[in-house]
Amino acid sequence: MGETSGIMERRAPVVIVGAGPAGLTAAYELTKRGLSPIVLERSNKVGGLARTEEYKGYRFDIGGHRFYTKVKEIDRMWRDMLKEEFLRVPRLSRIYYKGKFFHYPLNFLNTLSNLGLMESAWSFFSYVKARIKPIEQEESFEHWVTNRFGKRLYHTFFQTYTEKVWGIPCNQIHAEWAAQRIKGLSLTSAVSNSLFKTNGSKSLIEEFNYPVLGPGMMWEYFQRAIERKGAEVYFQAEVVTLKRRDSRIESIVVRQEGKEIEVIGENYISSMPINELIFKIEPPPPSEVLTAARSLKYRAFILVGLLINRQQMGDDNWLYIHTPTVKVGRIQNFKNWSAAMVADANKTSLGMEYFCDEGDELWTKSDAELIAFAKQELVELGLASVEEIEDGVVVRQPKAYPVYDEDYRQHLQTLQDYLATLDNIQTIGRNGMHRYNNQDHSMLTAILAVKNLFGEKHNLWEVNTERSYYEEFQTNGHKTNGLKK
Repeated sequence: MGETSGIMERRAPVVIVGAGPAGLTAAYELTKRGLSPIVLERSNKVGGLARTEEYKGYRFDIGGHRFYTKVKEIDRMWRDMLKEEFLRVPRLSRIYYKGKFFHYPLNFLNTLSNLGLMESAWSFFSYVKARIKPIEQEESFEHWVTNRFGKRLYHTFFQTYTEKVWGIPCNQIHAEWAAQRIKGLSLTSAVSNSLFKTNGSKSLIEEFNYPVLGPGMMWEYFQRAIERKGAEVYFQAEVVTLKRRDSRIESIVVRQEGKEIEVIGENYISSMPINELIFKIEPPPPSEVLTAARSLKYRAFILVGLLINRQQMGDDNWLYIHTPTVKVGRIQNFKNWSAAMVADANKTSLGMEYFCDEGDELWTKSDAELIAFAKQELVELGLASVEEIEDGVVVRQPKAYPVYDEDYRQHLQTLQDYLATLDNIQTIGRNGMHRYNNQDHSMLTAILAVKNLFGEKHNLWEVNTERSYYEEFQTNGHKTNGLKK
């Protein structure tokens, strides 16, 4: 510890930006190897997108975070961390459309019953047409889903919700997003699962794990674990500058409580949004790199938590709202994730989820306006009465979803190529890699980033969601002494 030109100094072998699932996993892996990293977190709590917010004893999950993985090392890590406080929860997620509940993933018999014979027949003919003459080049989300469900089911069950989430037409969303998030799901697999109880798709998981007090509980336990082993977590530490000399990052300057601190490390791991990272580097990257960083897009997220004076509101963990006349995209019922999320067992807490852009009409509404708006929509949907809705709270989350638009891949490649010229920094996690991935995938990139510091050579950009679900992750890789310089 020292002080130069009035700026306080801190030193660590590895400096980590972000205390979400990726950043904390990296810190945890480093402490297992005897190193004490410094973790810099901009907010006042750990968990990032997977944190848990609390209001009057009611806990709110920012988006609904299932804990499910086929990466054995990560599954073991979760269980070792929480033990008996790691619940096994049955999954029920449905689509709410025209006042009816459709199972999701689509259940053939349920869908047939709700649509009726005539609409079901038209949907079947649309599917047959798509199979006979599929779209040859699947360039967009619309193409990908239409080829697997037909145009009619695409319009009914995919278009409205997806466009609420992304704020752009489905024909402008890259097909890669669908392939990554709902790979293996089709009308054929839905029928097979309904009739024969097969379960071949990752989207058909019927149970998942969940911390008794919400996902933030997991990351609070990770924080305690790393601090017991000497790691330090700095909260409300906003990154001001990454100082670069030639091909190396020499330090990170952060602002905390009005003071600047220079954090010096040998190596750096970042889970902050990759475009923000680029803008913080000094001397700055070339102009084409800055242009690419400006071109990456994100969707923001607003959770309006409503407290309902009703003991039970169905068995759903969450509902997808396909009704086009309301803006709410998804509704979480936190009591059905864990009873401990609700302070009063005679009441229910709902999370009304809105997807928007920072600075747009929805984002700039006051908290009071948003609560009133969410109440109105819940009543309009027929899911609660005005008298039952007792209170509300608003949580805003910027940069919640990296957008896979038509041009994102070339912009991201430009950033990847530039970062590859820097010897001692790696980016990990959802925002650090601009990838719409799950917690376990973010954790996997962190685990491999740490292995790279000890001589292994993993290309983190080649790690994809498919691997995190289907490959058995090998943990007995070779080890070398010392950190990579």
